[in-house]
Amino acid sequence: MPHGATESPLWTRAFILTTLSNLFLFTSFQMLIPTLPIYVERNGGDELAVGLVIGIFTVSALLARPFAGKALDTLGRRKVMVIGLIIFILSMAGYYWVTTIFLILSLRVIHGVGWGITTTTFGTVISDIIPPERRGEGMGYYGLSSTLAMALAPLFGIWLMEKSGFGWLFFLCTLLAIFSFLISQTIHYPDVPASAPVEENKQRSKLDDLLEKKALFPSFLAMMLGVTYGGIVTFITLFGQEAGIVNVGWFFLANALMVMLVRPIAGKLFDRRGHVWILLPGAFFTIAGLLLLSYSSSVPSLIFASLFYGIGFGAIQPTLQAWTINRVAVNRRGAANGTFFSGFDLGIGAGAMALGFVAKSASYAAMYRVSIIFIVLYLITYIFYLLKQKKQ
Repeated sequence: MPHGATESPLWTRAFILTTLSNLFLFTSFQMLIPTLPIYVERNGGDELAVGLVIGIFTVSALLARPFAGKALDTLGRRKVMVIGLIIFILSMAGYYWVTTIFLILSLRVIHGVGWGITTTTFGTVISDIIPPERRGEGMGYYGLSSTLAMALAPLFGIWLMEKSGFGWLFFLCTLLAIFSFLISQTIHYPDVPASAPVEENKQRSKLDDLLEKKALFPSFLAMMLGVTYGGIVTFITLFGQEAGIVNVGWFFLANALMVMLVRPIAGKLFDRRGHVWILLPGAFFTIAGLLLLSYSSSVPSLIFASLFYGIGFGAIQPTLQAWTINRVAVNRRGAANGTFFSGFDLGIGAGAMALGFVAKSASYAAMYRVSIIFIVLYLITYIFYLLKQKKQ
């Protein structure tokens, strides 16, 4: 931004309402993260069933995102938001009645579709609302809504499950999703081009309609980060049992608090200096966090590891999303967000499966050390990209 220029307002009514609606959505979702595996286990599921519950959800969300992105660029933001949230609400309510592993897995497919549509839509809508010159900062503040949910919802979900049972847990999760829906209907959605010019549409293939090529590189980096995150959210509880750590919930809380601190700072730095100032140091913090996590044997050491991982994750994830949006035209933001979140989801799903094999053959501690390889690959690819751009 030129010196002396007036910044466009960020904290508008639409920005606040979208962020608040996203907070309720993520709180509803995050309360199930640590509790649903227990529900599966109590209904006769084994370790394989728990893994399938995570994997099927991720795959269905992954498959839904590109179609949601295309719909956002053609049908408009509001219609897709309504469809996604209704699917999400009905799926969340359905957990109260499903008590067999087959039905739970079937419901997870539908729930994943709703999650894929809604999160892609929220990411696109907030991209429309945030002023371009403040995109990094805006994405950082907006991301605090999901981070706050990640910090508090898992602990509250466990408490509610233990005190009141799964019925009340599913009821509250459904109620929060309904709140998200009601707030989303009060948002004024900015007018954006619904589609590209006819000449451009003729040049694009069906695959191009679903995936945005300009978003592929940052989405690949997000996928590498997602692999490590998948290893954490899927196996951190089992790692805690292996390492003798009583309450691994402190990892989520400390990690989320650090992410909340880092996001606004990283966002402003991105707007002023560019992505290289965040994506390189963020990778080294992530590596340090994973390494420290693998050697953790107590709650204090676990928290220490989470602080480093939180800095890396909190800096990298919103920066990659903001960079993705900056690379595409307004009428391709839906496809770009679909591509970006698909990459991240693919990383989480692949991480849950691939790192699970490592843990089975070695240990969970060794698994976290192996996951560092993916951040090293992220670094090599990104540095190669920077060198290539410098030569041009």
